[in-house]
Amino acid sequence: MSYLGIDTSAAVAVAVVADDGTTRTLVDAAPRRHVEHLAPLVVRALAEAGTDAAELRGVAVGTGPAPFTGLRVGLVTARVLGLARGIPVWGVPSLDALAATAAVALPAGTSLLVVTDARRHEVYWARYVVRDGGADLVAGPDVAAPADVPRVDGEVVVGAGRDGYPDVLGTSPLPEGLGGLVLDPARLVGLALERRDAGADQPVDPLYLRRPDAQPPAARKRVLA
Repeated sequence: MSYLGIDTSAAVAVAVVADDGTTRTLVDAAPRRHVEHLAPLVVRALAEAGTDAAELRGVAVGTGPAPFTGLRVGLVTARVLGLARGIPVWGVPSLDALAATAAVALPAGTSLLVVTDARRHEVYWARYVVRDGGADLVAGPDVAAPADVPRVDGEVVVGAGRDGYPDVLGTSPLPEGLGGLVLDPARLVGLALERRDAGADQPVDPLYLRRPDAQPPAARKRVLA
């Protein structure tokens, strides 16, 4: 029996996590090709893990924040798969998974800022405090220009936002192993199972944080003669 992790907040990323903890993770970094690439990647990950959808016990999906279209593809795919197989689907904020990954390399009590690319010269951000075995959210998630992200003295900054705006967000030293941090969807599964066991609610609701780029046209005003 296995669990499936899906994240489309940046790249298309899929992980199959077996009961014994072994994982198979696949990532497709092709930009803006989520619709075409996600389903084949799920099929391939299951095959390479030596299992199939009938053996899945649950799906963990990243809820963002992320741009509208890519995030929606991951959430819809997870919901459809859960409905088709009659298994639970758990939503996990993608920034939480990045924070949990970074926390492994940091001492308890560290202030941790996770920043990812939001396009439009902005970043998504959330702040955490590292504890033994994980990280607790203390501020955010939110979206802002890099210079407008609130800062804390001595904090560690990780994520693609740091790499994209090093002059603003990459000025503090970075512990070894945390450069170029990317989300492993297997971490989504781990967090989802921890929160399930703790009785936490895990809604599969997207964290968009701003309106989508595409907007319906405003109604035309009638001009009376």
